[in-house]
Amino acid sequence: MASSPIVHIEIPAVNPAKASRFYAETFDWKILHDDSFDYYMFEAKPGPGGGFVKVEEGAITGNPNQPLIYFGTDDIEAMLAKIEANGGKTVAGKTEIPYTGWFAIFTDPEGNRLALYTAMHQH
Repeated sequence: MASSPIVHIEIPAVNPAKASRFYAETFDWKILHDDSFDYYMFEAKPGPGGGFVKVEEGAITGNPNQPLIYFGTDDIEAMLAKIEANGGKTVAGKTEIPYTGWFAIFTDPEGNRLALYTAMHQH
């Protein structure tokens, strides 16, 4: 299994458009808007990119004041098994992001929420 680099970071925002403007103007990040999801993505080269996820009650992502870090993996199920064997817990199992890939959310033994990601089309 390959290493698990940080591949995506989600920053929760009540108003993702406003948040994306703040980061673009403050840090010179390039912002991309995906109309199909109403999702604002950022590029923060040379580091990983990410997005601004809308804060919504009951959503599995977008918890207020809790950025979510995604680790890349080739096999989400195997990694969730390894996480649980080492004291972590699955919060949301493998879930498809249409036309993009899959993600899962887990907590580490300290209670931090983190995520896994596999791209639909590996490069």
